[in-house]
Amino acid sequence: MRRLLLLAVLCVSGLAAQEASRTPVESAAGRTEESDKIAVWKWVNFVMLAGGLGYLMAKHLPPFFRTRTGEIQSGIAEAQQKKRDAEKRAAEMDARLNALGAEIEKFRTQAKAEMQLEADRIRRETADQIQKLEQQAAREIEAAGKTTRRELREYAAHLALDRAEQRIRARLDQATEGALVDDFVNNLQRQESQN
Repeated sequence: MRRLLLLAVLCVSGLAAQEASRTPVESAAGRTEESDKIAVWKWVNFVMLAGGLGYLMAKHLPPFFRTRTGEIQSGIAEAQQKKRDAEKRAAEMDARLNALGAEIEKFRTQAKAEMQLEADRIRRETADQIQKLEQQAAREIEAAGKTTRRELREYAAHLALDRAEQRIRARLDQATEGALVDDFVNNLQRQESQN
């Protein structure tokens, strides 16, 4: 930046020197002489300016371009690395997706097998429960049959007793009844005397 400022000062001083050397001449020959001097100074200024700019560009542009080229190359390398990473992640995702289909099929197979095992277990438990219920029903039917047979025997015995009582009452008269009572009392007395 200092050199650029120094170059600008030199250019301005060259122009100032040119203006100071100029004298007003009114003749036609003076004008051409003056215009030749102006043209020479203009060329000198142009050469100085072009030289200064060329020097500055030669000094500062190559490092700038090298730095910029390095940045661009590192950006390209970084982009290529990111591209490789992205491709690697995409390949991993594809592998996962492919494996996911296999995993889903594996889960389906496992679920089907587990459902079959569960259905078999439920069938066995249901068959066991049905067998237990059948056994319990058979026991209840047998118990009900025994109870009914006992009640039927009791009822039959009761009916038989009632029927026997009716027959006995029909055949029993006063004299037979007295003889039976006397006979019963005599039996009791004999048993008492034996004891």
